Amino acid sequence: MLQYKFSKWALMGVFFLITPSFGQEFDPISVPLSPRNANYTMDVKLNPDNKIMTGSTTLEWVNITEHGAPDLRFHLYYNAWRNNKSSFFKSVRYDSFNSARYRDDEWAYSDVKSMRITYEDGREVDLTPQLTFIQPDDGNPDDRTVLQAPLAEPVESGSKVTVAIEWEAKVPRAFARTGAIGDYYFVAQWFPKIGVFEANGTWKSHQFIQTEFYADYGNYDVSMTVPTGWVVGATGQERSQQDNGDGTTTHRYHQEDVHDFVWTANPYAQVYTARFEDPSLPSVDMRLLLMPDHLHHKDRYFEATRAALKYYGTWFGAYPYGHITVVDPAYQSRSGGMEYPTMFTGGTRWLSPPEMLSPEGVTVHEAGHQFWYGIIGNDEFEDAWMDEGFNTYSTTRTMEAAYPERVLTKRYFERFIPVVFSSVKRGASRTAGADGFGGFYSNLKRDAMATQSWQQGPNAYGLNSYTKPGLMLRTLENYLGWETFQKVMSTYFDRWKFKHPRPRDFFAVVNEVSGQDMSWYFDQIYFSSNVFDYGVGSVKSKAVEKPKGYLEKDDGLVFENLSKKDTKDGDDKKQFLSTVFVNRWGEGVFPVEVQITFTDGSQATEQWLGRERWTRYDYTRSSRIERVVIDPDHKLTLDINYTNNSWIKESAAPLAAGKWAAKWMIWVQSVMEYLSFFA
Repeated sequence: MLQYKFSKWALMGVFFLITPSFGQEFDPISVPLSPRNANYTMDVKLNPDNKIMTGSTTLEWVNITEHGAPDLRFHLYYNAWRNNKSSFFKSVRYDSFNSARYRDDEWAYSDVKSMRITYEDGREVDLTPQLTFIQPDDGNPDDRTVLQAPLAEPVESGSKVTVAIEWEAKVPRAFARTGAIGDYYFVAQWFPKIGVFEANGTWKSHQFIQTEFYADYGNYDVSMTVPTGWVVGATGQERSQQDNGDGTTTHRYHQEDVHDFVWTANPYAQVYTARFEDPSLPSVDMRLLLMPDHLHHKDRYFEATRAALKYYGTWFGAYPYGHITVVDPAYQSRSGGMEYPTMFTGGTRWLSPPEMLSPEGVTVHEAGHQFWYGIIGNDEFEDAWMDEGFNTYSTTRTMEAAYPERVLTKRYFERFIPVVFSSVKRGASRTAGADGFGGFYSNLKRDAMATQSWQQGPNAYGLNSYTKPGLMLRTLENYLGWETFQKVMSTYFDRWKFKHPRPRDFFAVVNEVSGQDMSWYFDQIYFSSNVFDYGVGSVKSKAVEKPKGYLEKDDGLVFENLSKKDTKDGDDKKQFLSTVFVNRWGEGVFPVEVQITFTDGSQATEQWLGRERWTRYDYTRSSRIERVVIDPDHKLTLDINYTNNSWIKESAAPLAAGKWAAKWMIWVQSVMEYLSFFA
């Protein structure tokens, strides 16, 4: 658990409360929500002719740990696209991106021109000569995404320093959720950004090998100069506009208690506003930047954002900022589906009927990240599942509540043409075997969730960051019950908002609120790669034979041979001995319910702790067994194979054959329709 000095937090909170940040006027949040130990004032000018930004940054940084900081470390994320020798390009996760695809003007860089530090006593030191690039993760000497500034005198515990930085950066081509395409700019991870000095006295400043981040909370006051007439959206709210008289306009935005700042600019977007209001939650002003070809999706974007604010706010905790910006990304900008504080990108297509739930799905998910990532500031470098997995679970639950009626939809002809199958109802994806989780089984054994996210192998990152933790939380809800689990989630949210929780902190809240030691559960799912798979083994029902042979009677040994009568099931005069074997095929252990249904409609329900490799149930009844189901309510959503969870007396093969035949017919029809265009 991270232990910071609350007294110093409080003192810094009072300082920022009574003092206009960085000497500029603004309306502060009445009570600081975060430590506010990394505060930025920035001025950036964009030249769209060469895609170069020139900027100046004033960083006020407070050491809120018990240890002195011997150096400062900064992320220069745009250097991931400096050349094809960077660790980003060498990463196995991105080995499919061939640098040959990059034109000469599409590469990027981030250069610090100068850096000066001012201590609290007024001493100023030029750090520029000592600046050096380090590679704490892989030792790649060509990677320049982490910049170290050694200090002759450390920043002591509780001390504040001011760092002035002059820098230049070239915006990359639209890639990995940042960059430019034409006149559309989505500028993320764009400035020299200080790392996180951890409570143990070490820096958390990983190289940029994946598209996740980690930073401390603070206040941002940012002025962006762009061509006049361009629409600007950014973290926070706009405080002023200034026409510079040279064809450019400076837009100043301000936001408190966030750990990042992102902005977008282009001449195309249409701006719409709406308001979220709910009797039990704070109101939120919504601003939507919409591409001209998606104007008909305006109301759907707003409604999906409202759904996220409502359900996340009700279940977990209220959204605190009072405003949120939604960006509909430009076509092929590769900036869709990404979250940033008080602002996120959605994504849709021109032809997208309501049944497709696009943009609804991505909007709910990215708006939800305002809670899991924005307000709960987990370390995405190492524990990406703590926001992506939490949000996958929360998104599914929200979609079930807000959009309960779902039908099958498909896209054809390079995914441009949507087809809605209104008669085929669908539920939300809740289990490992559901649509969308086809790669779950094949990648399950690659890495445990406990492996740091940036170190996970190919295909394991997505599984362990999104799918598996989402199912882990759903299963935990099913096990504890919604009332208890909702209290777990809201307690965790309230306790760790605007802080940096670790997995053990969440596990501790689960144990505390549930009143149970759930270590057995997390040991299997988080610390190992155990597979859960329960299945029906064999089921037999046979008539109980009536006595035959020499039998002991009151009057001695008597030979008896009662002929069998061919009676039907359910005849009280005839009994059947039924035996059911159920198996645990995987390593994972979880209590499951076994439901046995007999031909007369009666049922028997068994509770199996699931620890043995197999167990057996015997029944003597007047009816045979008709059906056996393991986990009929699908509480164990991590079960990798639901097809072996049930057995039925009458074969369902004809029904299955009909189902697959229908699917093949639809496929053949689609192919024939496609080929008809070329006939």
